[in-house]
Amino acid sequence: MTSLLNRLKYSIEADLHKLFDKKEEKNPIAMLNQYIREAERQTEQTGKWLERQGNLKQELEKELTETLQMVEKRKNQVELATTSGEEDLAAFALAEVNAYEERATVLQNSIHQTTEELFGLERKYEEMKHKIKDMKVRQLQLMGKENVTRAHHQMDRILQPEQKEKNFGTFQDMEQYIERLGQKIEKEHEITSMEQRLEMLEKNAQKKEEIV
Repeated sequence: MTSLLNRLKYSIEADLHKLFDKKEEKNPIAMLNQYIREAERQTEQTGKWLERQGNLKQELEKELTETLQMVEKRKNQVELATTSGEEDLAAFALAEVNAYEERATVLQNSIHQTTEELFGLERKYEEMKHKIKDMKVRQLQLMGKENVTRAHHQMDRILQPEQKEKNFGTFQDMEQYIERLGQKIEKEHEITSMEQRLEMLEKNAQKKEEIV
């Protein structure tokens, strides 16, 4: 069980690599959506395994309680049989005490190990849920950037018809294009601001000349 989450992690990573390797997939948002859905599905399945592990721990604890009760019962029977002179019954009850005590030791060790494993699974399970939340935040961010990017791209097709159509082959291509577009927009804004300031200076200079 300790390696369960690691195997799941590798499985998710392998699925992600396969998903991104599909050359026919052109929409990075769709790719991210599919990955999130798959991660949610596997996280839900992990939650069921985690619940099952908790139930197994409860079963072990129930067995331990019953075993300890039998230890006390057999000990009392040893004393009763000894007092009554029933040596064979006393020997049988004593053997039962030893058997139950050995079982109790095994159960206690199993419960201790299961508790540690359960804690580790719960911690990693919470990490998985946080990871999915982070991906959903990233999804919203990327959707916003994609929306702005496609809007500007659509406008560029009208304003700059000579510009070639851009194809986004991968998730990384989309992100890189978004970053380049953002830098371009910021640069154009800076240039526009500079031009406005220069025009304002020219107007002010002209007004001063008119006054003179």
